[in-house]
Amino acid sequence: MSEFQAYLTLGFDHITDPNGYDHILFVVALCAIYAFREWRKVLVLVTAFTLGHSVTLALSTLKIITYSSAVIELLIPITILITALSNFSENNTANSKSPKLRYLLAASFGLIHGMGFSNYLRSLLGEQESIVLPLFSFNLGLELGQLVIVTIALAIASFFVEVLKIKRLTWNHLISGMVAGMALSLILSNSLFRSLVGMSVE
Repeated sequence: MSEFQAYLTLGFDHITDPNGYDHILFVVALCAIYAFREWRKVLVLVTAFTLGHSVTLALSTLKIITYSSAVIELLIPITILITALSNFSENNTANSKSPKLRYLLAASFGLIHGMGFSNYLRSLLGEQESIVLPLFSFNLGLELGQLVIVTIALAIASFFVEVLKIKRLTWNHLISGMVAGMALSLILSNSLFRSLVGMSVE
């Protein structure tokens, strides 16, 4: 297996790994208000997220920017919770009231997720001198995995909404509520959050 294929596979496996499901939850939350026939809208939304996380993935991996890993690990589930809760303001899921705001949120939160991706990539690179190819192939693997998640999420939504005739708003609230609950659980179990709460109580 070539270096390109190796890092491509690692990127794909990282974002689709059910054991590290936080990024999966975020993508699902982004897609919750859409059905498969609205794939063009989803593509724009996911592209905004991609642009965001590609920027910080590159900057962080190249050590141009630095940050606290503990803070990023807490911020990621917070972005998931905010995204899921924002879906409840969409009364007509076929026509988002604030598409530009959703694109801005996706791009902004992508910046945070990119730093999370870079933690994993840097642990793989070690002291490797040339990181351009690994960075590119890993990011491409992330995008392929992301597209798989989006396709599955939209297909499931279309089945329940268009075949089983569940109301779109009901589906949106059901999925968004589940994602919000899981994100909240991640926040409450986060070590930094728990230490901050403990400090405030004292």
